[in-house]
Amino acid sequence: MKKQLAVAFAALLSVCSFAQKANVTWGDEFKLKRGSADLEVISSDNTGIYVKESHYTLKSYFVIGATVRESATLIKLDKNLARLYDNNFNKELKGKEYERFFLIKNKMYLLATDYNKKEKTLTLFGAEINKENGELNGDWIEITSWSKDDKKEDISFKAAYNSDSSKMVLVSTIQGREKNNYEIRQFDENLKPLGKSIAISNEFDPKTYSLEDVVYTRNDNVVMVGREYEYQEGKKKKNKYLDFKNYNIRVYDNAGKQVKEINTTVNGKWLVSTKLAQIPANNELVLAAFYSNEKRGKEINGMLIQRINPISGDIISTTEKEINTAMITTLEDENTTDDGDDESRKERKERDRLEKIQNEEDGFSKYMRFRNFIYTEDKGLVILAEKYNAYTYSATSYSPGFGNSPGTWRTTTYQVFECGDIMMSKMDAVGKLQWLDVVPKEQREIFTLDYSSSYSGLSFNSYFVTANNWPFYAGFGVLPGKNNVNLIFNDQPKNAEVLQLGQKVKRIAAYGKSDCYTINLNTATGKYTRSVLFNNRETPTAMPRLSSVLNNEMYLIGKEDRIFGKTKIAVAKLVLKD
Repeated sequence: MKKQLAVAFAALLSVCSFAQKANVTWGDEFKLKRGSADLEVISSDNTGIYVKESHYTLKSYFVIGATVRESATLIKLDKNLARLYDNNFNKELKGKEYERFFLIKNKMYLLATDYNKKEKTLTLFGAEINKENGELNGDWIEITSWSKDDKKEDISFKAAYNSDSSKMVLVSTIQGREKNNYEIRQFDENLKPLGKSIAISNEFDPKTYSLEDVVYTRNDNVVMVGREYEYQEGKKKKNKYLDFKNYNIRVYDNAGKQVKEINTTVNGKWLVSTKLAQIPANNELVLAAFYSNEKRGKEINGMLIQRINPISGDIISTTEKEINTAMITTLEDENTTDDGDDESRKERKERDRLEKIQNEEDGFSKYMRFRNFIYTEDKGLVILAEKYNAYTYSATSYSPGFGNSPGTWRTTTYQVFECGDIMMSKMDAVGKLQWLDVVPKEQREIFTLDYSSSYSGLSFNSYFVTANNWPFYAGFGVLPGKNNVNLIFNDQPKNAEVLQLGQKVKRIAAYGKSDCYTINLNTATGKYTRSVLFNNRETPTAMPRLSSVLNNEMYLIGKEDRIFGKTKIAVAKLVLKD
């Protein structure tokens, strides 16, 4: 029986009983000041839905220039996604730097910082927001502060949640010192400190260690994931450069004492990327890593999955699995007979290309990055990864002068994001790989870097980096169902029937002309279908990567920036229907 591509059988598979299709409802469009840097649905309750927006505003003005600061707006929508209010906090944030909105239990806070140059002290403030009208409910209160010894040092911090999101956790460090020292503090729903702070340090040279992730477990243990680097000789003896060595993962107790160091080495292999997450269903820690057979290899040759006890740090199970293109599941209809009459020339070429890819048994792109872990009812783990690359480049142009005016040269720097193929796989309860699929896509999004841009093309893995929430329209969102998972992304209409490797993919860069698709994936069998949710020509362009899943509902924000006039915004709600 010939292996038929899913293109030929999408109509048959789409009626399978496992499918939970997403029903989409768009709210009314409204306008915001042009230049929004970040948009996200952050919460919902029985009175409505809350959307945060951040933007840059004037901080100080001089004859020869100006400085800017980040500010924010809180938007509330009713259950029909119609706007109730939007409150811009430019006035309240004057003299402070906006950090983020933070929700604890039923309370919402606006967090901001103030740096005192004379005292070399950074202070974090919080102000409660009245969710009924969006206004501050009282004065700013001081949460905590940090001091540095030298002006060359940098204070970095990040506000996160504990394991059940009932407390705020602040992780901070002062960069530029001889040792890596971290302080971790907990705060209750009134922003009052709880217990003693946790002080953690390690023996690494700060230049050869980069903190990538911190997970706060249910028993108040702290898991820290860092990247170790080592100096290598350059082409010239005096030239040395830092080269990635390996990941360092350590578990600390609530007194800062090291409980466990987790071994992530794979004999004769080199880890390329890793991700640590706590699964809410059973509170297990899951560590996933891609590895290559060669140092600085150009492809991924295997995957390491470890399930970890969050209390003791003990490894529950370890799965090391070589992966290559020969393992890709071929979508086919088991009832199809090999009569050869209904296969078009296009389908035959696509089938031949897929068979060639499988036969060559190549590895996967070194740019593959883990995105989501989804715990299933049969105690398995669905693992979603995406080919992702981000980089900068500069271009110089010349503008001729007019009359006696000389010509000018201008250099512009661009930030590029490339979001490609989606890898989908499942490990069962005993660590066996059940299926492996790849959905091809090729998304590209480019931004012009200016004074308000935080990216420099470096340190994308740093835990403390808080740059613009780019990209907006590339990438994908995930809406889990009962026995399936829906992957939401923007793509070319010409790619409507692209489902697996072997099919040609058109690059998408003009998202205003794109369609928004869903991949409906059966978590038991690995079978999936693709269908159109809506087209972005009729609505503000959707941002699936920045979607939020609240109470089993996905909220998507659509944004359309216009050259003249304000930015158009709309919010959509996706609900799964049997």
